[in-house]
Amino acid sequence: MAAAGFFRIALGLEYKGARYRGFQRQGANVPSIQGHLENALSKVAGGAPVSILCAGRTDASVHSSGQVVHFDTTVERSLHAWIMGANMNLPGDISVTWAKVMPAHFHARFSAMARRYRYVIYNDPIRPAHMAEEVTWNHRPLNVARMREAALALVGTHDFSAFRATRCQAKSPIKTVHHLQLIEHGRFIVLDIRANAFLHHMVRNIAGVLMTIGAGERPLEWAREVLERGDRHSGGVTAHPYGLYLIQVDYPEEFELPQRYLGPHFLSGLPDVRQP
Repeated sequence: MAAAGFFRIALGLEYKGARYRGFQRQGANVPSIQGHLENALSKVAGGAPVSILCAGRTDASVHSSGQVVHFDTTVERSLHAWIMGANMNLPGDISVTWAKVMPAHFHARFSAMARRYRYVIYNDPIRPAHMAEEVTWNHRPLNVARMREAALALVGTHDFSAFRATRCQAKSPIKTVHHLQLIEHGRFIVLDIRANAFLHHMVRNIAGVLMTIGAGERPLEWAREVLERGDRHSGGVTAHPYGLYLIQVDYPEEFELPQRYLGPHFLSGLPDVRQP
């Protein structure tokens, strides 16, 4: 690629999305992850413009501990310089975690085979004062066993029209959910889901249905009924974005991307949630 006049660089990225309108750049006065990162990388590149593409465009207030982006540049810098230089010019709630030179056929979005999210619920009658923007508080006692049983209906290849936002631009509502697990640790309930791709608001809508079932407000069969109806209006409320994290993007082994622990940070030391 150097002989062709450019380098393709992939970056790992983590961020707290609470004060941003989403990953994607939306305008000069709208705060976005993409806008901050492109500006920071441009400074490392000596003022040359940098345009990035990401594995998944997270929504407003959604976080990530495993986002992957790539950009092309004619500017030669060490990988250390891209990481440290970007972080020096980024706000404290966005951090580049690794960098790697990639072959020209790598694409952060189109080369991805699967994506994995975690939705973190804090289940307690009292509103938490700490991490209020990093977890979703649910005051109702949730029965995790009921949620696990209901979740089984959503694993596999299905038409997820009932779990997509009305503004979703995906060409097909048919997605394959590889796993959907619910892990309980103290007051935390972690919904861990991996799929080949996701529809707009799909994870938050699944979380809303499972929390409603866990609270005893709907029967176990409701998750399957919502799925089979294919109607978003029958699918209950969309859960809050604060507890949602993009934690991992899977690529073919040929790319050998760096691997870090599965986030978010405050869960990384818990033995029952740190394993792939």
